[in-house]
Formats: sequence, structure tokens, C-alpha cells
Amino acid sequence: MKVLIVSDTHRQNRNLFDLMKKIGSIDLLIHLGDAEGSEDEIKLEAKCPVAMVAGNNDFFSGLDKEIELQIGKYRVLLTHGHFYYVTVGTENIKKEAISRQFDIVMFGHTHRPLLEIEDKIIALNPGSLSYPRQDGRMSTYAIMEIDDKGEAHFTINEYKKC
Repeated sequence: MKVLIVSDTHRQNRNLFDLMKKIGSIDLLIHLGDAEGSEDEIKLEAKCPVAMVAGNNDFFSGLDKEIELQIGKYRVLLTHGHFYYVTVGTENIKKEAISRQFDIVMFGHTHRPLLEIEDKIIALNPGSLSYPRQDGRMSTYAIMEIDDKGEAHFTINEYKKC
């Protein structure tokens, strides 16, 4: 199983659509918020199931603020992250995910990629394809792949325009 994970596209979907063409077949697209009204356009372009949560800039969206998913053997919590104050650290969001018995928590909001793999929880932020804020300001996304043994493998990748 191959999952594309993105966040904070802020209605600037060109990079996302180009990336989906480059990557090819995916089994699931996860968008962690701040699509800003382009939810339907993204779902149409994806050509696969889409799980999308509302971000702090999705004012008039009907999207849920959190989604609970089962991906392979993993219980996964999707949220934008702003309700957990992720701009000041991941402690709150990880503590919440652990208390609710999730294996993985995925979030956005900071526009900075992050992958923390610990004994009790995996925390993933794919960064932003449109407005990156980390050193170097490279647009980023994440891939989650489930291997033949059911184990998850994660990569955070830089998006490079053609």
C-alpha cells in the first residue's frame, strides 16, 4: 500500500497535481488541512480515496477537524494540529494520540516537515507543498508505504518542479 501525505496547499494546487502525476498510482491521498476551498478539485484529481481534514484556514469547510483511520495494522489520527499547539512542539499532540491508543498521528499547520518515530507513537508532518517554512524553504511531502510484512515505512521528500 502506498499513501501520499500532504498539507497546507492553501489553494495553490499546481505542485500537488504535478506530484500526483509524477508519483503515479497511489492507494490513498491524505491531506492534513488548509486546502482553502479546493477540496472537491483535489478529490477529483486524486483518482483514489482521499482523507482530508479541516485546517485553521478552512473557514467554511464541511471537513472534519479529525479523522481516525486504519491503515494496515496501524491506528492513525489525522488532524491539522493547531488545536494541539504544534507550533510550540509535538508533546501535546503525541500525548493525546497515545492516550487514545493511536499508533501514528499525522498533522500539518507548521509548514515544516517532521518525522518522529518513538516506541509508543509515530508523529508525521509532511511540511507544505506550497509555502514551506523550514530552512532552505523546500516544498515537501511524505510517502507511507506498507510492505509485504505489514510494516510501515516513511519518507519525507522534497518536491522538485520540472
